[in-house]
Amino acid sequence: MSSMTIMPRIMVAPNGARRTKADHPNLPMAAEEIAASAAACFAAGAGAIHLHVRDAEGRHVLDASLYREVIRLIIMAVPDMMVQVTTEAVGLYTPAQQMALVRDLKPHAISAAVREFVADASAEAAAADFHGWCADHNIAVQHILYDAADVLRLADLIRRGIVPDAGLSVLYVLGRYSTGQESSASDLDPFLEAASSLPVRPDWMVCAFGRGETAALAAAIAAGGKVRVGFENSLWNADGSTAASNEERVAAITAIAAQLDARKDVVEGGVKRG
Repeated sequence: MSSMTIMPRIMVAPNGARRTKADHPNLPMAAEEIAASAAACFAAGAGAIHLHVRDAEGRHVLDASLYREVIRLIIMAVPDMMVQVTTEAVGLYTPAQQMALVRDLKPHAISAAVREFVADASAEAAAADFHGWCADHNIAVQHILYDAADVLRLADLIRRGIVPDAGLSVLYVLGRYSTGQESSASDLDPFLEAASSLPVRPDWMVCAFGRGETAALAAAIAAGGKVRVGFENSLWNADGSTAASNEERVAAITAIAAQLDARKDVVEGGVKRG
């Protein structure tokens, strides 16, 4: 893989940094559980996993040794699955610590929040050096964007050479800072409007919080985007029922993608025949 890596259409985020088994008994936390979930989700249609690891007490941690162990188990279980390592701070880590993790681990792919890595002008030199280092080491960076202002900020950073535009990959996060952390399909619109400011067309993906996840991800797929699904962002099916597992959620989104593809084929076939 390289910094030009194109993300799979469906990625699973099976645990995140905050939820525990108190939220759902099938939320994977131990290394073996995460690897098993990865394999099941790959079989259900997810081409990649957004990876968080936990310490012995179940707390979010940016620990290279723990990441190496989980990645090893995932590769053994499902060698064809892309592994994307989170650098999420969760209020615990500084940008310097986040970057140090990546330099130590040298993963194939990472996610990095623009507002964490480049919070202000004083962080730009370190961010430019880090992104250049990632490009040199063929590490694919997906930029996490929480609102339209983040998109505009990223556009400015690219124009000024802080962030490279080659292989630009972004994740639009819907509902993270909304009331009750609930998303809707319409939350995507401001992101797509702001994306016109980006100097290059990004490889874009969406994740969505709460019970609106299915509708929001369906809207993203219909608009030509990619999606991240799983217990990090939502525990619920489209009908409001609690999903049994991450792979159930992946299978539901895989089916929606197939249905939308079939409709598109029918429409395009009709146009061609016409």
